[in-house]
Amino acid sequence: MLTIGQLAAYAGVTVRAVRHYHQIGLLPEPERDASGYRRYGATAVVSLIKIRTLANAGVPLSEIGRLLGADDSTFAEAIERIDGHLRDEIGRLETSRKQIAQLTAGDSLVLPVEVTCYLDRLRQIGASPRMVEGERDGWILIAARWPDRIREWMPAKLAELDNPQVVRLYRLISEILDSDAADDPRLEEVADIMAALAEQAFAAGDPDPGDETHDDLPFDLLDALAVEYDPRARRLRDLMRQRGWARWTRLERLTDPPD
Repeated sequence: MLTIGQLAAYAGVTVRAVRHYHQIGLLPEPERDASGYRRYGATAVVSLIKIRTLANAGVPLSEIGRLLGADDSTFAEAIERIDGHLRDEIGRLETSRKQIAQLTAGDSLVLPVEVTCYLDRLRQIGASPRMVEGERDGWILIAARWPDRIREWMPAKLAELDNPQVVRLYRLISEILDSDAADDPRLEEVADIMAALAEQAFAAGDPDPGDETHDDLPFDLLDALAVEYDPRARRLRDLMRQRGWARWTRLERLTDPPD
C-alpha cells in the first residue's frame, strides 16, 4: 500500500495533481487507515497512470472520467473526436505562430507580399518613412475590405512608380509631412500633380477600384485616415475640389466644379 507521495512518484505526477484528481472526481479517494493516512493500492496506480497518459496526450480532464470506464468502441470514437479537436487547435496555433513570426517583419504583419513589395519600392524612389507609414496604413484598410483583389490591383500600382510625376508626388508629400508648416505652399503643387494624374487616368479609361466595388466606406475611411494622420489633408482636399475632383482616393469628378 502506497502513501500519496509514493503513488504520485510511481505514476510520474505531483502530489498536487493527485489531490486535484481527487477533488474533481477522477481518482477515488481512499479511506484513512488507523494511523490517519490514506493508502493506495495497485488499482489506484493503474488508474492514475491512465489519467496521466490521457492528460499528457491533450485529452481534457472533463473527458477523461468518461473514457476510463468506456468500452473499446466508445473509447475509440471519443479519441477520434478529441483528435479532430486537437488537429483544429494545432492549425490555429500554427497560424498564430506565423503571425507572431511576422511581428518582426513590420509591413508584412497584416499585408500581402504584393503590398510589402510596393512599400519597398516607395522607399527606393525616396518616399520618407512617414510617407510609407501612411501608405501602409491605407493599404491595411484596402486589404481588409478586398483581400482577394489586391494581387489584381498591385501590378498597375507598381507600374505607376515608373512615372516621374508620381515619383515627384511621393517625394513632395514626404517633404511636406516632414515639415511643420501649417499651410505649406507646396500643397498647391501636390494638388496640381494629383489632378493631372487623375485627368490622365480618366482620359485613358483606367479602371477605378471604386467603380468595380460599389463601396464607398473604404474610401471614406481613407480620406478620414489622411486627415487623422495629418490635418493638412483637409487643405489638400479643398485644393482638389478647386480642380474639379471630389477626392484623391478615387476617380470622382465633381458634378458642379467650383469657379
